[in-house]
Amino acid sequence: MLRNQLKLSRMTYRPLARRYCALNAMDGGGNGGALPLNNKQRNMLPNKSRGEFARNPRKDSEVSEQMFILIELYSYTEGPEFALNRKCFEVEFRAHVPDEKWTELDAEQHRAHAMRLLDGLEVTAREKRLKVARAILYMAQGMFADCGSEAEVQHWMRYNIFLLLDVGTFSALVELLNMEIDNSAACSSAVRKPAISLADSTDLRVLLNIMYLMVETIQQDDPTDRPEWKIIRETFRAELGSPLFNNEPISVMLFSMVTKFCSGHAPHFPMKKVLLLLWKSILFTLGGFEQLQNIKVHKREELALPPLPEDSIRVIRSMRAASPPASASDLIEQQQKRARREHKALIKQDNLDAFNEKDPYKPDDSRDDDEDNDDNDNSIEAETFPLERDEVMPLPIPHLPAERVSLPKGLPWAPKVREKDIENFLESSRSKFIGYTLRKNCWLLIYKLISLFFPLHFQGEEEVEMSSTELLYQGILPSLPQYMIALLKILLAAAPTSKAKTDSINILADVLPEEMPTTVLQSMKLGVDVNRHKEIIVKAISAILLLLLKHFKLNHVYQFEYMAQHLVFANCIPLILKFFNQNIMSYITAKNSISVLDFPYCVVHELPELTAESLEAGDNNQFCWRNLFSCINLLRILNKLTKWKHSRTMMLVVFKSAPILKRALKVKQAMMQLYVLKLLKVQTKYLGRQWRKSNMKTMSAIYQKVRHRLNDDWAYGNDLDARPWDFQAEECALRANIERFNSRRYDKSHSNPDFLPVDNCLQSVLGQRVDLPEDFQMNYDLWLEREVFSKPISWEELLQ
Repeated sequence: MLRNQLKLSRMTYRPLARRYCALNAMDGGGNGGALPLNNKQRNMLPNKSRGEFARNPRKDSEVSEQMFILIELYSYTEGPEFALNRKCFEVEFRAHVPDEKWTELDAEQHRAHAMRLLDGLEVTAREKRLKVARAILYMAQGMFADCGSEAEVQHWMRYNIFLLLDVGTFSALVELLNMEIDNSAACSSAVRKPAISLADSTDLRVLLNIMYLMVETIQQDDPTDRPEWKIIRETFRAELGSPLFNNEPISVMLFSMVTKFCSGHAPHFPMKKVLLLLWKSILFTLGGFEQLQNIKVHKREELALPPLPEDSIRVIRSMRAASPPASASDLIEQQQKRARREHKALIKQDNLDAFNEKDPYKPDDSRDDDEDNDDNDNSIEAETFPLERDEVMPLPIPHLPAERVSLPKGLPWAPKVREKDIENFLESSRSKFIGYTLRKNCWLLIYKLISLFFPLHFQGEEEVEMSSTELLYQGILPSLPQYMIALLKILLAAAPTSKAKTDSINILADVLPEEMPTTVLQSMKLGVDVNRHKEIIVKAISAILLLLLKHFKLNHVYQFEYMAQHLVFANCIPLILKFFNQNIMSYITAKNSISVLDFPYCVVHELPELTAESLEAGDNNQFCWRNLFSCINLLRILNKLTKWKHSRTMMLVVFKSAPILKRALKVKQAMMQLYVLKLLKVQTKYLGRQWRKSNMKTMSAIYQKVRHRLNDDWAYGNDLDARPWDFQAEECALRANIERFNSRRYDKSHSNPDFLPVDNCLQSVLGQRVDLPEDFQMNYDLWLEREVFSKPISWEELLQ
């Protein structure tokens, strides 16, 4: 009976979880599953009674992806606090409304009580303030005690959160969060404790929970929202990205919490919640991948550049996963299977009836053919991953129909070419066939794609658009190296390949209970919670880094290069390779979740009794989409760090990344395989002929799936730009250019006169007062005679 109940609850969650994670994985964290389900069926605002909502009930299967995003906010050890939040709200609520329910009040009564709770946050007593904050958190959690379904919880969550934002709750929460960050007594107490638990971060967790629920809920754009809600949403987006909170964007304040935690001065900070709020704040203020694509198209139009030949995300969606190459152990196993079949065949030949049976070596015998096929090299077993492409590939996000791009048959990408490639090609061709060269002459009939991501050389004053990306870069610029080091430290501690060390940072402060488990069931539950906690941290950090790299690159290439260079200096490349140096199939198929304990299921439904058997069995999902999402993000980050950087490509070779990346190809997911193949492509020229000869299946996959470029010599190694003695000079020159850029644009106190803006206005220059030296004034008549009167002037030409 218990297993049937658990199976039923998992079946309720599975279809939507798959849709949510498909959106999340394909967007690379860009939209965070921001496409809601069943928008037409939403009934977001009640008027005066719950009855209006009850007349239009929504089924549990119609709950949007937002609910599955909110699942990751809470640890399973926080479960008892849901009832505590409800109790704190009811005490405050019954003091003013003794009989009616919240769902039976009108909008004016709702607003009046929200204002009373907001006033309660300003009391000096910490315990009283915490109770009021818990009451506000219960409102943000959707008044689940008065709801009968998850859809109803979602309805009241959205309504209450817009109400709380409208009365000014978020600003008050930011002030309280600043107080807790600067609470030296709490930091000193946490540093002295031998073991930090969930209780040490109670105040911080309550505040961060409310803030995360507000940011994540409001960033979901719903077409059925009221006009005033849409205005509130856009205003909140602008405020969140502006330096209105403590004279800095909210993301900068969260970055400072990360560095303070990693420095050891505040080990009680709930780092998972901080990172999740940081991710969603960046996503909301800067935009996801669809917004990035729109900005890119708009900028190309402004600069009169030709449109992009294709949308990369759409091309990847249409790609099919390739069969991974066989490893040495797989080849040995296949030889053993073949030997067993040969032995069986010899036995059959002793019988005359054997001629009437199917030959096990014939291709029409599908059973034996499947066993001997390279596609079935123990990479993805049929029992674990279904072979249907719709099941293996994440579901595509619906988009408006677009014109089909005319591409070469069999190749998914339109070829690209850089100006440097054209110059090298024309120079060598002219020198070989004609006998002369013309430098910087690329006017021949050769199409080239001009990228937005190139350094611009300004003459005169540079106009800097104060976008959300520019404001964020200015905010994190002074401490950007420390921020990158801190994020990578936490990523290292959360990686499954990391071993526990006494000197490593403790990232489990907001998941470990005060009393450690005493039974096997409690220990298993805590083990699942800890593994899930680490997976969510990896997911958040990978999404933060990828979003920042993409937005900085679109805003100005040197902002991207500055962040990328400090990631390289902080050993990001070997860290990501260490992350992938594991059994990646086990990581992708990990089952570290207990669906019946996820919010809001656990507060709406009556929970079955958990057993060790049910926890060990896990859920029925064939993928852990969270981990697949993290792997794709990390591969994309590694690609961005190494693209067109020969010195960093050599780091991939030195750290022996080829076998690590080749094992990652066992995951039959098109997007993940594409970025693995890109990383293999850039280093094949350094791996030698023998490696290329032994990995022809991988080389074929690179040819089929990765974009081709003019004179792309990836398969041979005759690239003139890949000379090893240029590596150090390349990195040093890039660093010098970045320092000049930051000094010219942001260091106003020590401005270099060479980079000062030039006044090009003739009237303005002539109108300036110039102090002339005394000797010039004494000889002015002589200068006038020699330089003006004695020289003929053609006034007609001057006028023309």
